[in-house]
Amino acid sequence: MELMVPNIFLSDPSEQEIGRENPEVSEKGGNIMVTMWEKLFTFKRVVKDQLEQLVQYFRGSNLERTRVYQVWPGKNVFFFRGSLICGPDPRGLVLTTVSIILSSWIFAVYVGGDLPSHSTLIIASSVILTIIVLVNLIMLTVIDPGIIPRNDQSSIEDAGTSDGTKSRKITVNGVDLKLKYCRICKIYRPPRSCHCAICDNCVEKYDHHSPLVGQCIALRNYRFFLAFVVSALVFLVYIFAFSCWRIHQRILRNGTGLFGLLKNCPETVALILFGAISIGFLGGLVLFHVYLTTKNQTAYENFRQSYVGSKNPFDKGILNNIKEFLFVALPPSRVDFRAEVTPRWSSVAASVV
Repeated sequence: MELMVPNIFLSDPSEQEIGRENPEVSEKGGNIMVTMWEKLFTFKRVVKDQLEQLVQYFRGSNLERTRVYQVWPGKNVFFFRGSLICGPDPRGLVLTTVSIILSSWIFAVYVGGDLPSHSTLIIASSVILTIIVLVNLIMLTVIDPGIIPRNDQSSIEDAGTSDGTKSRKITVNGVDLKLKYCRICKIYRPPRSCHCAICDNCVEKYDHHSPLVGQCIALRNYRFFLAFVVSALVFLVYIFAFSCWRIHQRILRNGTGLFGLLKNCPETVALILFGAISIGFLGGLVLFHVYLTTKNQTAYENFRQSYVGSKNPFDKGILNNIKEFLFVALPPSRVDFRAEVTPRWSSVAASVV
């Protein structure tokens, strides 16, 4: 009896030569062999498909599901499959992060170790302050600032007006406010909202687009912005004060002048200059935003002088404004960037892009 064993790596078992016809080989035995090889190839295909799906999952390239962040028309940059959202230009964020880390490193290496006493405690405190600043910076830059969902309507009439006007009027606490129509997002923007030209999104309670972090500052991350600015100010005041102390100790000990300081400890002088400039800038920024918080006003409204000649309908008094800022829970994101895209939404988003 002569029987050819098939190659298990062939694509189709029907193309394999199960065996040459031989009167001694029974039909029953041939059928058993064919059935065994068909089951083997079926198992092989199932395992191969599962492995391909597993690889696509870890690479984040699941072709069967399209997420909102993959087709979002704005200019934002997404990480971890839409869980983190950043601004389109990372240069400001990188420069700010490097400045904080470099300042902390120079202080720990050149200033803290040269102080006369309690240097370990001083350096540890500076590291803790650095971590606090960086955590606030990360929270500020990676959450949704308050992006408003876009509309798939194609005209003002479709959006709900019969006369084709570009604005609507609503009354808030006795004050008439206009809701402007955004032709890009195809929506009537809620009060205090604005379309950011840099991020290409309508953002709720828009304050400003910060070049320091490359992100919009608005409803959902304004609290983290102020926390970052205040913590950065405290950190810079801390390293500035101890750097000045080190310079003072050097002058008393060695009697060196300005040129001697530049020669012996240029890093400390540079840290003092950087700290002085940053403290002046951040100090003014903190005072300005504390004032805005007590008035329940955004920087954009202040710049546009939105309430000149009329009262601010959102002003609830200093204490209530501060309470709203500190203790009111943040609203959830209005756009689920991790959600699956419907075919209609996907085609509309692609046409906008």
